[in-house]
Amino acid sequence: MEDATAISTDQVAHVALLARIELTADEIEHYTGHLARVLEHARELEDLDLADVPPLAHPYPLRNVFRDDVASPPVDRDEVLAQAPAASGGQFEVPPVLGEEA
Repeated sequence: MEDATAISTDQVAHVALLARIELTADEIEHYTGHLARVLEHARELEDLDLADVPPLAHPYPLRNVFRDDVASPPVDRDEVLAQAPAASGGQFEVPPVLGEEA
């Protein structure tokens, strides 16, 4: 027996139209079943007794993990470039990307 609150293929087609998604008749039929299961699951969640469950925004306690922003002396450019596999003109040399030639 079909649930009186089940979603119809016409409703799925209307939602697809609003979302500007082109669906074939087979796709509408396919997604109607999927969406009906999603809505049924949402109904099951609505039936849960959550009176004693405190609301939360995240399952784990959060804390600020950033370090203090403290200025420090810069790293010597020549020292860094000396450790690079390839450098030229004070810059790192890297392989060409997206078909560009050096």
